[in-house]
Amino acid sequence: MSRRRTWAALSGALAVGIGVIGGELAAAALSPSVTPVSAVGSAVIDVVPPGVKDWAIAWFGTADKAVLLGGIAVLIAVLALAAGVLEYRRSFAGRAVVAGFGALGALAVASRPQSSLVSYAAPVLAVAVAVLVLDALVRALRAWARASEGGTTATPARRRFLQGVSGAAVVAAATGAAATGVRSSQSTVARRRSAVRLPAPAPTGFPAPEGSVIPAGAELDVEGITDLVTPSDDFYRIDTALVVPVVDPARWSLKVSGLVDREVEIGFDELLALPLVERHITLACVSNPVGGDLTGTARWLGWPVRELLARAGVRPGADMVLSRSVDGFTAGTPLEALTDGRDSLLAVGMNGEPLPVEHGFPVRLVVPGLYGFVSATKWVSELKVTRFADDRAYWSTRGWSERGPVKTSSRVDVPRPGARVAAGDVVVGGVAWAQHTGVEAVEVRVDGGPWQRAQLATPVSVDTWCQYRATLRLEAGTRTVQSRAVDRAGGVQSEASVAPAPDGSEGLHTVTFTVT
Repeated sequence: MSRRRTWAALSGALAVGIGVIGGELAAAALSPSVTPVSAVGSAVIDVVPPGVKDWAIAWFGTADKAVLLGGIAVLIAVLALAAGVLEYRRSFAGRAVVAGFGALGALAVASRPQSSLVSYAAPVLAVAVAVLVLDALVRALRAWARASEGGTTATPARRRFLQGVSGAAVVAAATGAAATGVRSSQSTVARRRSAVRLPAPAPTGFPAPEGSVIPAGAELDVEGITDLVTPSDDFYRIDTALVVPVVDPARWSLKVSGLVDREVEIGFDELLALPLVERHITLACVSNPVGGDLTGTARWLGWPVRELLARAGVRPGADMVLSRSVDGFTAGTPLEALTDGRDSLLAVGMNGEPLPVEHGFPVRLVVPGLYGFVSATKWVSELKVTRFADDRAYWSTRGWSERGPVKTSSRVDVPRPGARVAAGDVVVGGVAWAQHTGVEAVEVRVDGGPWQRAQLATPVSVDTWCQYRATLRLEAGTRTVQSRAVDRAGGVQSEASVAPAPDGSEGLHTVTFTVT
């Protein structure tokens, strides 16, 4: 009997597997931004307490989405195994489990802002296929069991069941390969992104505006130090989208609404035809721990947001702009950060190419000096001019602060933690940032001793991090080194140890290594 339960469980796994993969394949073709699995995952992200999200980012970093999807896959597998056993014991019991789970998937699809009527085809197809395959396999398994218990030869019934299992496995593998192929290409958006030709930035005149070019002396020759400009493939990604939204640039538009004299709407081609600017800007995630890697600098091409807001005419009393993504995410940005002259951009390019899809193609917001959770909306579709008293954004309803200014901080890149270096002159290097104020100096100390001024590279702008280096004379032993930044207003990086929630981490990055 235990062997038959094993076969029943396997039947459930194959049936649900074919159904889920078939649903994902259908979604990839019909509704690529909303699939049953991603919808369930997104719903989970929306409802779990903020502390769980903080824990996931702290432990898994940019792999948090993969871990969540893996957890969903494990849960589906457990339910599928149970459904097979239940169906073998009692007709319709396992099919009821499958149908119930499918109903939850449909509800999750309904909760996603980018869903449409066609989005429901995937969960309906998934349930129908899973139920039919489960019924067929369990019927064959029961026939095998009856033949064995009735004293007649069970070979034909056994063969039919095993052929059904083998066929289901082949179908599951083929469907999975097809779904992977469609997903990996995401043909429409991939082709259209590759067809985009970014215009050259508008002439800047002389001297070039701060941040538009990298000046001499901005990069230090220190092995292992963080690159001044982060390659796009290495740029951190933290957002709430389990499946990257598929946005056709030909259909994309951005609407400005709310407390404005006139509503304004702009399309992608119109945006590219405007005088775009290019700036080197450092972005930071509020979840970045002291010394973490959820910070990066890129060369962004875009149109100043203040110009678009000027077209709309902001009414008196407004103090916040609620930006909305096509996937429903919202961020509340202080109005002054978009209108005070800083290089807040509707970005279309990153490091000389159209935005990568996972970083917001076709258009995203880039706002210097603010953590991304209040400013860096990807796949942006709407800007609502409003007030903090009237509207709240995604993360501000989950315990995080409303305004999110980036805190002055620094990081030690070399020596690495646990490194072994020769006694004598030891080079310490890293990066520091103080947005939107600028870094004035960086200091380092060894073993809690006196602070020593480091060499600071030539700053690119007040909105860009700076590299630093210091050469220290060290004797053999276990050593710790710390760094701190000083901004241009005289503010010194805090030494207090503060967790990222609710408005960014504080403290000194400390690296321990061995001098031999």
